[in-house]
Amino acid sequence: MKTVKFVKINPDAIIPDYAHDGDAGMDIYSVEDTVIEPNTLKKVSTGLLMQLPKGTEGQVRSKSGIAFKNSVFVLNSPGTVDENYRGEVCVLLYNLSKTPFEIKKGQKIAQLVINEVCYAKTKVVGSLDETSRGKGGFGSTGLGKNKE
Repeated sequence: MKTVKFVKINPDAIIPDYAHDGDAGMDIYSVEDTVIEPNTLKKVSTGLLMQLPKGTEGQVRSKSGIAFKNSVFVLNSPGTVDENYRGEVCVLLYNLSKTPFEIKKGQKIAQLVINEVCYAKTKVVGSLDETSRGKGGFGSTGLGKNKE
């Protein structure tokens, strides 16, 4: 198991944690009371600095309950926190609903998933290997077996 280090830059900050055994994401908490107006983006503070293990990244993802019930989601989901970033971890939340969304200090606002990173080198070539899919994309595989 890898260790993620945190520094509280706000005394009210809550260290991310897993709600249940087997969860992929740790809950991330707001350190501020704020309101996100309809069709508006807001950067929400967590009051935390984070040091990720070498060769990992943190992915900030929406909480499904908040997204489903309130139409509020992480705008750049997943937002990437690089291992060498040492600034405050903030969450970009967007309110797609027609009503303001109120956030209270200490409320769960997103989740953090830690993943290993595969580093790749790049190479310019004249052509690519052929595949059965070819250039098909954006719906090229159809609706699937149920065709609904």
